[in-house]
Amino acid sequence: MAQLVDKAKGFVADKVARVEKPEAELAELSFQSVGRGGATLAGRVDVRNPYSHSIPICEVSYSLKSAGREVVSGTMPDPGSLTAGDTTRLDIPVKVPYDFLVSLARDAGRDWDIDYEMRVGLTVDLPILGNFTLPLTKSGELKLPTLSDVF
Repeated sequence: MAQLVDKAKGFVADKVARVEKPEAELAELSFQSVGRGGATLAGRVDVRNPYSHSIPICEVSYSLKSAGREVVSGTMPDPGSLTAGDTTRLDIPVKVPYDFLVSLARDAGRDWDIDYEMRVGLTVDLPILGNFTLPLTKSGELKLPTLSDVF
């Protein structure tokens, strides 16, 4: 009996592993706006839904690091759903306080950009499988806005 249960577990695990899952790409990170409380960056995530029905997004979690320090982290609860059989664009607003921007600007040097790493966890509710998190990471350089960009 134990062998039959093990074979059934192996069969189910094999079938679940072959189930097509959504694919996502963290496309870019850019400055969106500058306000009284700090700057808002926009992280863009493109998610391809292979299914013929929409999939609810449970949560988007994010973390932004620069110079080995975590700048900001947070979550976006219930950002909507993935369009059936298409690619959905998600814009993740990341609010960065001024004090951290000033310390990063000192580290930016003469090229006026910041090296960053952004991590995003996109949690979707897949039929049969339940909640499934797509981990995304992107590293790059973010150009700081000049005074003429701000004013």
